[in-house]
Amino acid sequence: MGRRTLKIIALASSVLVVALTAVSQIQAQAKTPYPEMAALDQYLMSDRNTEIALARSAAPDSISRDAKVLVLGTHGYETAVEGKNGFVCVVERGWMAPFENPEFWNPKIRGPLCFNPPAARSILPMTYKRTEMVLAGQSKAQIMEGITLFIKKELPALEPGAMTYMMSKKAYLADGGDHNMAHLMFYTPLLDGAVWGADLPDSPLMLNPQFKGTPEPVDVLMVLTGMWSDGTLAPVNN
Repeated sequence: MGRRTLKIIALASSVLVVALTAVSQIQAQAKTPYPEMAALDQYLMSDRNTEIALARSAAPDSISRDAKVLVLGTHGYETAVEGKNGFVCVVERGWMAPFENPEFWNPKIRGPLCFNPPAARSILPMTYKRTEMVLAGQSKAQIMEGITLFIKKELPALEPGAMTYMMSKKAYLADGGDHNMAHLMFYTPLLDGAVWGADLPDSPLMLNPQFKGTPEPVDVLMVLTGMWSDGTLAPVNN
């Protein structure tokens, strides 16, 4: 076999490797519906009052009407309404999900929460920090590294009793299913779910499988309420 023939074979092999690599990358992206951050304006809500109302819908009016309300701006969360009761209501975006969640960059995600005072002091800072890094254009890997450092050096210790209300009828939490679920979330130190009787038959407690203490050092216990914040019945079999 001549040198010219060998060169042609080598070149063809190289082209094939490049082509297969490109196909593999395309297939990987196809399996991930949101492989990267969308344009910022897709995450923003154009009407400030609509975002305020959505944030407040996370909890019953008896709680949210006196809560502080945040809205997302181009440089991070801003205070839209000053509160009186220590609660903080906010609409979180997809980037507050675990890093391996395929909908991390889903621009449709709207997760209204109302943090109680202990959670506002010890959990909400992670929302501020993650959002700050996202809006600075950092990659998912950079955000994970930054949030890990933030937890070690700046995040306050988890306060006892930290929890949030997520009872909004208008939330959009995922593309699948009914997109929504009326529930409460309780933040605890890392524990075996069996300590709480979570995820056992007929137990009302669920240990959120998406949160495994990495990088945030907490477990999240979920309780379905069976009721939206406006008092109407909500499904409990999502």
